[in-house]
Amino acid sequence: MKTLQKILGHSNIGITMNLYVHITDEEKHREIDLVADALKVV
Repeated sequence: MKTLQKILGHSNIGITMNLYVHITDEEKHREIDLVADALKVV
């Protein structure tokens, strides 16, 4: 992502991330499951 930021000339990595990084519902659910599993350990 940092390389893409430089190529595109964005002054902030946040701009690049907001424009070009998107998550799918499947990825979102996988992350939710990981957090839920981690909380069960505590």
